[in-house]
This record gives sequence, C-alpha cells and structure tokens, in this order.
Amino acid sequence: MGERLSRSRERAFIGRDKELACFGEALAGAAQAPFAFYLFGPGGIGKSALLRRLADQCRAAGRLVLELDGRFVSRDPADFERTAAPFLEVSGMVLLVDSFEHCQWLESWLWQQFLPRAADETLVVLAGRLAPEPQWTADPAWSEILYVRELEPFSLEQARSLLATTGITGSLREEILRFAGGNPLALSLAAAAGAAGWSGEGMRAPSAEILRTLLAGLVGEVPTAAHRRALEVVAQAHSTSEELLAAVLPEEDSHDLFDWLRNLPFIESTHRGLYPHDAARETLVADLRWRAPNAFTAMRQRLAEEYLRLLREAPEERVWIVTDEIFYLFRELESLSRLRAWSRENEVHVRPLQPEDIDVVLRMSEETEGIESADLVRYWIQRQPQAFNVYRCVATGQRVAFTARLVLPAPPDPLDLATDPVVAAAWAHTESTMPVRPGEHIGMTRFSVYPGYYQVPSRVIDLSNSRAQAEAARARGRAHGFVVYRDADAWAQRFRGVMHDCGARPRVGDHTYGLFVNDWRQVPVEAWLRHLITATDVPAPAPSGSWGVSRAGFDQAVREALPLWRDAATFAHCALTRTRLAADFTDPARELRALLRRTVDGLVADPRSVRARDALTAGYFSGAPTQEAAARRLGLPYGTYRRHLRQGLDLLCEALWQQELHGPR
Repeated sequence: MGERLSRSRERAFIGRDKELACFGEALAGAAQAPFAFYLFGPGGIGKSALLRRLADQCRAAGRLVLELDGRFVSRDPADFERTAAPFLEVSGMVLLVDSFEHCQWLESWLWQQFLPRAADETLVVLAGRLAPEPQWTADPAWSEILYVRELEPFSLEQARSLLATTGITGSLREEILRFAGGNPLALSLAAAAGAAGWSGEGMRAPSAEILRTLLAGLVGEVPTAAHRRALEVVAQAHSTSEELLAAVLPEEDSHDLFDWLRNLPFIESTHRGLYPHDAARETLVADLRWRAPNAFTAMRQRLAEEYLRLLREAPEERVWIVTDEIFYLFRELESLSRLRAWSRENEVHVRPLQPEDIDVVLRMSEETEGIESADLVRYWIQRQPQAFNVYRCVATGQRVAFTARLVLPAPPDPLDLATDPVVAAAWAHTESTMPVRPGEHIGMTRFSVYPGYYQVPSRVIDLSNSRAQAEAARARGRAHGFVVYRDADAWAQRFRGVMHDCGARPRVGDHTYGLFVNDWRQVPVEAWLRHLITATDVPAPAPSGSWGVSRAGFDQAVREALPLWRDAATFAHCALTRTRLAADFTDPARELRALLRRTVDGLVADPRSVRARDALTAGYFSGAPTQEAAARRLGLPYGTYRRHLRQGLDLLCEALWQQELHGPR
C-alpha cells in the first residue's frame, strides 16, 4: 500500500525538477552533492508536498527516513537530539524537518553542534518559511555542502497541469489560474471548491481576502451545524484530537466529525491531532469571527475551560504543552500582546537550579539589581532552592537568565518579613485587603533576571508567566499571585486589564519595585481567562471584599469544590464556603461536604440521571486519581464518561443554586 501511495504521489506531483534532481544526486552519493538542503518559502507554496516526495525518493532508494514536524519540537535541544538520535548513529539515514520556522531557534545549534556529528552518508532537509541565517550560507565550510532554495510559485504551465489532475477545465480553469497566481495551496483549495465556490468575477492575485472567499466556497455548505462547530474548534485549537473534539462538543458524534475534518483538503494529520494549513487557519478564523462573533468567542471559552481541566490533571512533563495550547488561543489579544514577546528569536529552555548555577545566578543579580538584591537571592536559594529556574540559550547552551517563584504559606515567617522588603510589602497588602488564612498561601514571581533583556517582554518572561498561570490553575490553597518588576510604571501599562497594581513600592538597595497581584480566590483562573477572551482593554475583575456571587460564579465554586472534597482541610477554604449556602450551617466545611454527597446521591430519584450520579461519584468521591481512571472504573469510554459527568455537574449546580436562592427545603 505504501508503494501504491508513493506512485500516486509521484504521478500527481508537479514541478520542483531542480530540487528533485539535486537531491537525487545526493542520494546516489555523487562526490560534489550537498549534505544539507534548506528549502524555504511562504505558506502554501508546497514545502510539505516536496518533503513527502523526497521521502518517497529516499525509501525507493532503500534509505531510512526520519521525519520531524517543527510545530511540535520541544524548546530543549536535548529533546531534539533524543528524537533524532538515529541520524547520529545510523549510516545513510535521511532527516527531514518540516515547518522549520516553528523551531527556528534551533538553527545555530544545528549548524554548530548537531549536524557536524551526523553519521556517514546521511542527508538532512530543512523546510520552513524563513531563509537561513546568512552566516551559514556565507561560511566557506558549509557553502560547499549546503543547498539553499527558495520555492517559487508554479508557472502557468505547471498550474494548468495541477488543475488538469483535478478535472477543472474550461472557463473555470482560467478563472482559477488568474485567481491563484501560482500558489499551490490556493490552486488546490480553489479546485476543491469547484464551480459552486466561484462567482465568475475575475481576481488576479492571491490575498487574504481571496483566500477568505475561496474558503467560503469550500466549506460554506457544511453538512450540519455540528460540522460547522467542529470547524470552529479546529480553527482555534493549536491541534485538535478526537478527545478534544468530544470534550468541547459533548453532544455531537466526535468520531464522525473528526473523520470529516481529517478529509478536508487544508487539514494535516500530526501525532497530536489535526492541524490546518496556516493560510487556511487564518482565513477560516477571520471568516468565523466576522460571520459569527458570538459563537467564535463561546468556542474559545469552551476550549480554554477544557485546557484548564487538562492542565489540572496533566502530569508535570505535559504542563508546558497544555499551557502553550492555552496561550495559543489568545495570541491575537491586545492585552497579551503587551505582555508577551511571542518571537522565537533568542529562544531559551529552562532547567531547575543546580549547585553549579548558583554563582552565575548571584552574579546576574548583582550586575542588574545590586548587591542587596544578590543577598536576597542567596537568602531565598537557601530557603526555597526549588523555586529557582535557570534559562539557557538554545543556540549556545549559555546560562542567560533566572527566575524564582516563591510559595509563601500563611502565617508569614517573621524572618522573611524582616529580611525581604518586597515579601513584607506583599504580606502587608494582603492583610489590608483580603487576608491569607491558615492553609492558604501566596505565590510570588520574586525574581525575573535576564541581563540581556532586563524586565522587558522576552521569551524568559513568556515562559515564566506561563508557568505561573499553570501553577495558579493547579495549586490548592493559592490565595494571591504576585509578580515583581522594577519599572513599575511601564508594567502597570502592560498589565492593564490583566493584573492589579497594588500600589506598594518597596525599596531594595538603590531601586524600588512594583507589585502586581491577582486574588485567585475572588477571581478564579477561569474567570480571569474569560475576562481576557471577552474584554481586552478594561480593568480586570477586581476583588470586591465580599463574595456577592453570581450564578456563573456559584457554578464555578461548586465545580472547584468537588476536586477538593476528599481533602477536608483544603475544602474548608474553597470558594463554596463563602456563599450564602454556607451561612445556613454551623460547621460550613463539614456540612457542605455532606450536602454535596447527599445531593449527588439524590440524583437517582430521576432514572435518567443515574449515569450522571455514577459519573460524579466515580470522579470525585471514589478516590480515582484522574477522570480517565474514573471512566475506567465505570467501564465507559472517556468521551461517554465526560458526557455523563457534564450532565451531572449541570444537575448538581442547579440543585444547589436553588438552595442558595431559596434556602434548604
């Protein structure tokens, strides 16, 4: 079957004769043939199609092929090296890296450290949107063995050949040729749209508007409303698995929808799910936002809530992946564009502090903030060494930055208050607003030191803030979250609508620092994310000093209380204990726990709710470590279990809300 597919691709493949010929010489072992091939060009120009053709060539020649997708490459060079290890060990291996622009930060490391260790008779092909750094094409050593080629649009003859393979003829073919301008993706999508997607008006060059019109013709007549919602998912999510589709569209047949999506011409299948071509995704997003803005925002909200659920249940090694998925949803929001660098230049990867890092960390602190700050860094390394992370430049391996996220339990340690003015100011703020109770704690990004980009948006701050938000979502008993910056005025503008300037300006040595805060008890992470989605430039939801719960806030409190049910001490500080419902009890924590269990058990009064009761019991009261484990206990597929769980949560929230409004029956 693989050979048949290869022959089909060969028959359908058009153009790129020079690239194929040069690569063929390298496969044959020609003396002057290149070792490394670097192919680049804009989205939709045919880079992925060419790589698939090269892979077929390799297999036909008896070569082993290792294919990587840059969109899913880790930030850590060590992970890349582990994945690509056969390239360093197996003679004749061919390494193909597609979407290289998504891991461009690896470029210098590849040229300097990885590729020179390749095994005998190996070849490598990198394909991405960006041209290589000029120092490598100009380097005398590399220039003899490096082939760099910018892929160009199809010629008129090639474009006609492509359309001929799709059955497009006559006047429609000429209209599409004028429309697509030689862009292979635009040609393919236009051909897939067929006559129904064309109005007959002449358009001569591809643009965002043209692609939007083309996609409207391609997917405008979807089979059902469920299929349209599935498109809304795949357009916004970084990658879409069948499980993600089932979670955000629980009322639909996710299996059939996933198969339908997979067969669309602008969708690729990857090891993490479905991924639209970049040009198609951006066009689809723009069309959906224009056509149905409320549905677009609602779907983004559902995705964010599902990612938060995954984040809370994810093993530690997957936290980065899920956090990136969350922030990918918000990449276009103005409130986050002020805070995040987004650029992958000067890419770094992070490791926990090691003993050999301490001198470097202290030197960075003294150079940027002064000796008094360095003394505080030393103090906190002794108190909480696990709070410190060190960032290394991917290209060079050099240590370039460090951060420290402290966990400060209540009541505060008098030694901490006497030693660190910033920590003392944070505790003073909490005491004057909403005190931190026993069993709760403060989370604080106390240090963020990157001498090359000191306290301006950078990859270090991107990664540190992402991890801080992940910890806020996963931690139990977190009251306030603080971040500390020296240029308080600049960061007050950047945090507008995202965090609150608490007004404190503690001094350390010659410098004062600003403290920015969220109270995660009064504004849960879900509410904070909802605010980012729906309001981009107004003040973030502020602590009110009293609960004043809405229905949405009450439902959220119930959903947050359930995972804490088995931990009585932590449950005693959950948001549900601050509702009117709790005022009915003399021992709120104990009686609320009993009420939750009693209400869930009472769902069996309606035979249609038995499965919902079972899902809630297995998920929160049985001791199952994860929702997946709860599904296995019930012998249910995970998607089915999630449907019953959502029904149970809705029924439970409704029953408790009635008691919140009207008192106990």
